[in-house]
Amino acid sequence: MADGEIHAKAQFTAMVEGTQEDWGAIIKGSAPFSRALPDRLIANLKQLKEDTGGYPVDRLEHSLQTATRAFKDGRDEEYVVCALLHDIGDLLGPSNHAEIGAVILKPYVSERNHWMLDKHGIFQGYYFFHYLGLDRDMREQFRGHPDFEYTAQFCHLYDQNSFDPAYESMPLEAFEPMLRRVMASPKRSIYKRESA
Repeated sequence: MADGEIHAKAQFTAMVEGTQEDWGAIIKGSAPFSRALPDRLIANLKQLKEDTGGYPVDRLEHSLQTATRAFKDGRDEEYVVCALLHDIGDLLGPSNHAEIGAVILKPYVSERNHWMLDKHGIFQGYYFFHYLGLDRDMREQFRGHPDFEYTAQFCHLYDQNSFDPAYESMPLEAFEPMLRRVMASPKRSIYKRESA
C-alpha cells in the first residue's frame, strides 16, 4: 500500500453481519499480504539455516540440495519448488513438518505433488525409522496409491541423499523466480464440498 493510500475496511463486528461490500473491502485489503507470501516463504527458508538438528548440513542447505538435484534432473518448476519447500514445516511443526508444508502449498501445486509433500515424511522414514524403534515400512500402508512410487522416488533420488557438506547447491536466489511463478496464484481451491 502506497503512503497515504487508505483502503476501506469491512464494517461488521461479526461475520453474520457481513455484506458484499464488506467482502469486497476484505479481498482488496488482503491482496498485498497474499502477494507477499513468496517473500515470507523465502524469509522462512533462510531461518532453516539456524539449525542442523544434528544433520551434517543445516536445514536450508538440505532444502537447496534437494531442489538442486531435482532441477538438474530436469524436473518441472512446480516439482523443484516442492523440493525446495518440502521441509518448510520444520519451523513450526518438527513432528508433522510434511503435513504443514503440504497444506501451505496445496492451492498452488497439483494433487500429485501435494500428496508427495504430505506423505514424504513417512516415506523418508524407510531410511531411518528402524533406528528409532519404528517400522521402516510404514509407507506400505499407502501401497497401491497412484502416487506411491512417485513419492518413494522423490525421497530416494532427492531427499534422503541431500545431506552432503561437499555438494555444490544452487543458491536460494536461483530458485526465487521459480517460487514466485509457482505461487503467483492458486491453481485450485482448497474449499471443496465434502461428499456424504
